[in-house]
Amino acid sequence: MNTQITAQPKLYIGIDIHKRSWKIDCATELFSGKSFTMPPKPELLRDYVLKHFTDYEVSTAYEAGCCGYYAHRAFKSYGWRSLVVNPADIHRKGKEKYTKTDKIDAQLISRELKDGRLDSIVVPDIEREQLRSLFRRRNDLVKDYRRVKSYIKMQLLYFGISIPEEFDNDHWSHNFRSWLDGIVFDYPTARESLSSRMRSFRFIDKELREVSTKMRAYCRKHYKNDYYLLRSIPGIGGIVACGILCELGDLRRFNNIKHLAGYVGLAPGIHQSGDSQKSTGITMRAHRLMRSYFIEASWQSIRTDPVMQAYYRTHIGKNVKTIIIKVARKLLSRTLGVIKTGIPYEIGVVE
Repeated sequence: MNTQITAQPKLYIGIDIHKRSWKIDCATELFSGKSFTMPPKPELLRDYVLKHFTDYEVSTAYEAGCCGYYAHRAFKSYGWRSLVVNPADIHRKGKEKYTKTDKIDAQLISRELKDGRLDSIVVPDIEREQLRSLFRRRNDLVKDYRRVKSYIKMQLLYFGISIPEEFDNDHWSHNFRSWLDGIVFDYPTARESLSSRMRSFRFIDKELREVSTKMRAYCRKHYKNDYYLLRSIPGIGGIVACGILCELGDLRRFNNIKHLAGYVGLAPGIHQSGDSQKSTGITMRAHRLMRSYFIEASWQSIRTDPVMQAYYRTHIGKNVKTIIIKVARKLLSRTLGVIKTGIPYEIGVVE
């Protein structure tokens, strides 16, 4: 009896990626899987597939994480279907929730890939990915900036030194810095400790300014149209506009505000059982960095835009945190609107 191949055989590869090694699990329609460990090099996996699974249609998947997208781009260049998935989207059954090894993780990924239950996150192009690294570097510098300022204030408090009233605010003027440089301690060791912290403060302050300037300049040059559309919205300054372009990418890929709000994390959570239904607040799943930026921008928006201010006042009496989340979602809706339409926002125009 002659047999004929009626469909191209398929290979599903789940990968648990780490810095020094990859755990691989291979599965086809006919067998459940074979697991092995290999060095973290895409070309070695390609050689293995060409040797053992010639003429197979290959699909790969791995969890998004610290190793980025270089493996995904390599797999795509081989003509394979490749997915980079959110770890939270990988379904775990029963005891799988309480047992975790690299082998089990790879098996789960290949199983879910084979069953067609995995969706890839949006993989940015290389230009936007590298721009994103600059934005995140700035965010790290902001954390370091706040930390070193706290250390300096902590040292003053520890030694019982009161900050003059005219300097006791978040803005550290040149006069305040000069005052800090002039503080005299009983022994030179404490003076050197404060001087060391001031050197760190000045270095971080300079780096933060330079990184912020270069990031804004790049966005103005390469994403000029979208950058100025975003800047037309009250509350969205240069840094927030850069954050939207870096972290969210092209907003035109979102179908509607519900889609975008779910991605950023400004969608309401709901729990319903029978006739009982209650709100659980905003969803836990979020792009936490951009959600915080939109919430901060909302406070500025209600100060500068009469429409947003009126919207805020209609909810006075409720929980302030709840109100500002509503304002942030409205601001997010404006953001999507100006990008989709290509029309700058006009202050005072009722939506």
